[in-house]
Amino acid sequence: MEINDSVALVTGANRGLGRAFAQRLLERGARKVYATARRPETVDLPGAEVLALDIADPASVRAAAEAADDVSLLVNNAGIQTGTDLVTGSLDAVRRELDTNVLGHLHMVREFAPVLARNGGGAIVNVLSAMSWFGGQGAGAYHLSKAAAWAMTNNVRLELAGQRTLVTAVHLGLADTDMAAAWPVAKLAPSDLADAALDGVEAGAAEVLADQWSRDVKSRLPLTPEEFNAAMDRALAALTAA
Repeated sequence: MEINDSVALVTGANRGLGRAFAQRLLERGARKVYATARRPETVDLPGAEVLALDIADPASVRAAAEAADDVSLLVNNAGIQTGTDLVTGSLDAVRRELDTNVLGHLHMVREFAPVLARNGGGAIVNVLSAMSWFGGQGAGAYHLSKAAAWAMTNNVRLELAGQRTLVTAVHLGLADTDMAAAWPVAKLAPSDLADAALDGVEAGAAEVLADQWSRDVKSRLPLTPEEFNAAMDRALAALTAA
């Protein structure tokens, strides 16, 4: 599909990747961009139409789908990271990540799929992570949620093929956002991530690996678990030493 003249809705558009998506959509000629956030007053983006939306609240998602019934491109960007381990961490925190990063995205897909069908099929972008494929101490819940979101995205793609809705999974390592602020390493600019994802949509891509880190991690998936973990340990050590 073409970004120019599209009608897009971006979740979590008040900062970071979401704001970059909304801004680049406007700059690339989208006819309308719904910029959504749990606190709509925090969205500061001239030219965007602001909507209140909490993706973890099904009623809020339903209301957004009713209000934005002209959408042809849905960008599922909103997410959380609690830094929770699976064995010893809070189960409530694990559930929060799953409710937002997996079920929140799925609520959006379920409510907006009929909207997209009525508007010709359109596209869905699910912003995932290279951590769909690896985890570690302090990242168990996030890894679990992103792995589940990847599986959900892959199956939704099959389910929506009949209505001609493109479903694009976007994976990245670290972007220059608040979530990655503690990592003193080179990071992907949010606008570059948005452009890579939108270029993928225009090319009809099912998957976008937005940076070298995500490409390297996925290339290691055929390894045994022992080989994969050793390779990731070396890669992480090199990243933090750089």
